[in-house]
Amino acid sequence: MSDVNIQKESITIKKKVREHYASAIVKKNTPSSGGCCSESSNHSCCNKSTQLYDDPTVFELPAEVTDISFGCGDPVTLASLQPGQTVLDLGSGGGIDCFLAAKKVGPEGHVIGVDMTPEMIERARENKTRLKADNVEFRLGEIEHLPIADQSIDVVISNCVINLSVDKQQVLNEVYRVLKPGGKLAVSDIVTQGSLPEILMEDLTAWAGCISGALDINEYVSIIEKAGFIKVEVRPVYFDDDMVKEAEKSLDKKKFAGLSRETIKKMIFSAKITAFKPAS
Repeated sequence: MSDVNIQKESITIKKKVREHYASAIVKKNTPSSGGCCSESSNHSCCNKSTQLYDDPTVFELPAEVTDISFGCGDPVTLASLQPGQTVLDLGSGGGIDCFLAAKKVGPEGHVIGVDMTPEMIERARENKTRLKADNVEFRLGEIEHLPIADQSIDVVISNCVINLSVDKQQVLNEVYRVLKPGGKLAVSDIVTQGSLPEILMEDLTAWAGCISGALDINEYVSIIEKAGFIKVEVRPVYFDDDMVKEAEKSLDKKKFAGLSRETIKKMIFSAKITAFKPAS
């Protein structure tokens, strides 16, 4: 594919993703088709409920925050944040992970959320005011071109967002740039074991919903290491039958190209991923 075609593809996918999450704000819940999650499922790959979090303080957040959560894990707990740290959240959405991180780093710390959807930034800033979270700020921008200074961040977190980017290597290069020496990357993301059917990979709605943009886990680790990171660790979290049934419903079963549910469960999963920028 030529550079021009790659650029066109990237613009098309970004537009679709931006529209998808902007519509979620308008409807105040996740669309029933083509999304990471489904209102009827408790096991979706990107569930909007709080059940994915180990941190009990998530239940203290208002519905205006938790109702527009589209994550696939708990990167804040994974990050093991410390008081006084500066944290960056890639694709911060309505701010759920930023607000949880803010409690961990305390008033001496600082949390920055970056999102490319204006409607999400607006909602996140409203939530910041509602929660009086003075140590949190939200910036409009793309994760491939972060509006963040070099070596200014202690920890980068992300929750089911990097898979949405066409240029994941650029995202990881940017993360490496903004992290301080010794800084940590902690993400929850959707990945695959092996390649997905081509018909699914070409579906833009599925891409906006976290699935067709997912990389093979070995390739994912490879681009993290290529960016310069060390000590890369991956812990898989496999989905159950209910999640697969929901995916079949929302994406049209034929797009799974005859694959069994058991095969799908092993092919598409959530991963807890950590890595470090070398200290020197």
